[in-house]
Amino acid sequence: MREASMERTWVMALRRLSRRMWGRLTLQSLAAVAFVIVAGAVGQRAPELAGIDLGQDSVTTILSVLASSMLAVTTFSLTALISAYSSAARAATPRATRLLIEDPTSQNALAGFLGAFVFAIAGIVALASGYVAERGKMLVFIGSLLVIAWVVVTLVRWIEHLTRFGRMADILDRVEDAAADTLRAHARRPHLGGEPPSDPAGPVVAVGAERTGFLTVVAMDRLAAAAKEHGLRIHARVVPGDDVRPGDTLALVEGGPGEAARTAVRDAFLVERHRTYEQDPRLGVVALAEIASRALSPSTNDQGTAIEVLGALQRVLADVQGVPEEREVSHPGVHMARVELSDLLVDGFRPIARDGAGVVEVGVRLQHALAGLAHAAPGEKAEPIRAMAEEAARRSLSALTDPVDRDAIAEAAAALLGGPPQAS
Repeated sequence: MREASMERTWVMALRRLSRRMWGRLTLQSLAAVAFVIVAGAVGQRAPELAGIDLGQDSVTTILSVLASSMLAVTTFSLTALISAYSSAARAATPRATRLLIEDPTSQNALAGFLGAFVFAIAGIVALASGYVAERGKMLVFIGSLLVIAWVVVTLVRWIEHLTRFGRMADILDRVEDAAADTLRAHARRPHLGGEPPSDPAGPVVAVGAERTGFLTVVAMDRLAAAAKEHGLRIHARVVPGDDVRPGDTLALVEGGPGEAARTAVRDAFLVERHRTYEQDPRLGVVALAEIASRALSPSTNDQGTAIEVLGALQRVLADVQGVPEEREVSHPGVHMARVELSDLLVDGFRPIARDGAGVVEVGVRLQHALAGLAHAAPGEKAEPIRAMAEEAARRSLSALTDPVDRDAIAEAAAALLGGPPQAS
């Protein structure tokens, strides 16, 4: 299965590398240097290109202009990116900065500009040192034209991209998309391909964490391999997104695991300093709630953004209701808990209900969002939604003093609760 293969350690490492800025920069720079090296080697062996006169030092002049221009453009682009990252962390949430850093359009633009600069410098050095002979100048000239065309196209796309990059609407869309992707993956495979949690049938050995941080990835294929090799049953006690400290139990292992087995189990739980979106279905919801809380702070006073966040939360949580759960167990012997809907509701709606309790527009929109979720939720899944709606309504009724505002909240809540909530 595709999801199972993505959990392999080397695939995860490649995926992370592809999202790192320096990876694309390195590849573009190496490609630029490789082109100049190949041009020099081919030029020394190719027949003379008769009838073509490029003029005295014309190629060197073009490369010099390209080098100076690309150095300025690269510096400007890097400054614009850093400014966007800082603005996103201040205006929205630091949890959104990672998504901006991983933006492929920005990375491709910066890598293209740096690659053009490296190509120009490498070409100037190769021409000045005599590595590229007269017959190879034509290849470098053709390469320069291709690079200039590529830079023009990239620059046009980059300018258009900068008009919206890092704006609040852009950040909201990125966080919503990240939350939706992770939640859909979790809805399809809530136990990450393992078995549902169960009580151990016999004596167990606790495998504890050795460092403080957040659990970001559980390598289920490694756990399944350890279970099969050593004849174990592994009961994970943490899920991606949980914070752990040294000594906290990561898993309970049945079957008398030896030191090698315990090490293999411990190494399958990746603990890092910061949460990531890869397997953590709660982080996107938390980030959306943080954006709304920042917007509702007295220094910002932006109820419109909070209302947009409520719409985003409603969309991502409603979309996953229709995702079919895959029942096939691809990692036997590994029992993994799931993130419950009640946890997602607390992460997403409680901060907004708390910080927006005194704003009637936010309170009414929150009730409408929860009512929409309850309508889409099957059966018993609507109960935690009703509980959150009642909690939010109590907060609003306790904070609001105007009778008209209180009536608006009560009317909005009654559509879901079947009656007016009582203020605490």
